[in-house]
Amino acid sequence: MDGTPSLEFISTRQLKIVQLARDNPQSALTTLAHHIDIVWLREAYRRTRKDGAVGIDGQTGAKYEEQLEENLSDLLDRFKSGRYRAPPVRRVYIPKGNGKRRPIGIPTFEDKVLQRAVLMVLEPIYEQTFRDFSFGFRPGRSAHQALEVLWKSIMGLKDVWLIELDIQNFFDHVNHKVLRDMLAQRVADGVLRRAIGKWLKAGTMEEGRRVQSSSGTPQGGVVSPLLANLYLHTVLDEWFCNEVRPRLGSRAFIVRYADDAVLGFESEADARRVLEVLHKRFSKFDLTLHPEKTRLIHLPRPDKAYSAAKKRSFSFLGLTHFWARSRKGNWIIRRKTSKDRFSRSLKAMAIWCRKYRHAPVMWQHHQLGLKLRGHYAYYGITGNSRSLGCYRYAVERIWFKWLNRRSNRGVIKWDRFAPFLDRSPLPTPRIVHSAVNRLVPS
Repeated sequence: MDGTPSLEFISTRQLKIVQLARDNPQSALTTLAHHIDIVWLREAYRRTRKDGAVGIDGQTGAKYEEQLEENLSDLLDRFKSGRYRAPPVRRVYIPKGNGKRRPIGIPTFEDKVLQRAVLMVLEPIYEQTFRDFSFGFRPGRSAHQALEVLWKSIMGLKDVWLIELDIQNFFDHVNHKVLRDMLAQRVADGVLRRAIGKWLKAGTMEEGRRVQSSSGTPQGGVVSPLLANLYLHTVLDEWFCNEVRPRLGSRAFIVRYADDAVLGFESEADARRVLEVLHKRFSKFDLTLHPEKTRLIHLPRPDKAYSAAKKRSFSFLGLTHFWARSRKGNWIIRRKTSKDRFSRSLKAMAIWCRKYRHAPVMWQHHQLGLKLRGHYAYYGITGNSRSLGCYRYAVERIWFKWLNRRSNRGVIKWDRFAPFLDRSPLPTPRIVHSAVNRLVPS
C-alpha cells in the first residue's frame, strides 16, 4: 500500500488543525473528530509499530493486517458511534537502575492504532500551546536539544543555583478529573473526549486480574505522553512563566523533558523562595516531589581559588554536568555519562553476553557492534570521549569473560583474543553530538 498520497492528505488536514488552533488560542475546539476517517486510520496504522509487544488479546500487527480494511472500517464505526470499548492495558515491569521496577502498560494493537489517530489530531493543537523549554515526547524535539538548551542557559548565568526536580511515580498519580478539565480548555469535541475518558478508566490487567484506577496515565500508551505533557504544562510550565518568573529579582530558566526538569536561577534567594513553594504547588495537583532527590544545588562559577573540594555536579537525562576547562583553557560545563547509567548499561551487557555466549562468535560481534553504536548515538556528546572509551573497554572484557564460559575446554588467554579484536574490532567511540553543530529548535 502506497502511503504517499495519504501522508500528503494527512499533512494538509493537520495544517488546517494548526491554523484553527492558532486562530482560536483561548477557545475550546469543537469540530475535530471528523478529521478521523478511513484514510486517517490507514496512516495511523502505518505509523504504529508492528513488532511491538502484544496486549491482553495477543493480537499482533501481522494478524491485524490480514483483514486490515475490514478491521479499520469496524474500528472507525465503533469510534464514531461511541461503541468502542477501551480494553485494559497489560501491565508489565522493567527493571530500573536502583533495583526497583518500572510499571509499563501495553495496549492492544487496535487500541494503539486508535490512540495514534487521536494523537495525530491532538498534537497540532497542543504544539501551539506547549512551551519551547518542554522537550519530552514531542515531534521534532529530542533529549539532546534539551541538554543543549540547559547548557546554554547555565553558561549564561553569572552564578548558578539549580533545583533538580523529581516527581514520585508521576504517571501513576495524574488526577483524571483535573486532566479532563485541562483537556476541556482546548478540546470540546465529545467524540475525542469520550475516547480519552475510556482510556483513562480502562485500568490494567495484571496476572489475570483487572485493576481499576482513578488516577494515572499508564506509561506505554500512545496518547499517554501527550496527556502527561499537558498535565505538567499546567502544573509547572505555565505556573513558572506566568506566576514565578515575573516575581523574581534575577534571571531564571527551566528545562523539562517529560517528568524530569531542572530550574535554574542566578540568585540564591530566588531559588530558595521557589523551592519552598514547589511542594505546595505539586500537592495541589495530587503530585508529590521526592524529598531527597528534589534538591537545591549550587554550581558556582570557578575562579582562581577553585579546587576539587569545591566541585559540584548534577545529573540530567543520563549525563553528569560539571565545570571543567575547555581546550582553550576557559571554564565550561562539561558532560559525561552518569555513573548509574554507565553501570546499568554494563550490567545489561553482561546479562546479554551470558545469555548468548553459545551463539556464533561473529553473530555476537555484530550484535555487540549494534549495541555500542546505539550507546554512542546517545552518549556521544562533546567532552564525553573518555567515558565512551571506558565503556568500550569494559564491554570487550565482559564479552571475553563470557566467551571463556562457552565450554570446559580451558581458559582462552587474552593474547589469543586480542588479535581477533584487532582483525574484527568493535566500533570505535565517536562524538555524534558535537558542540560545533549545536541544534536547538527555534
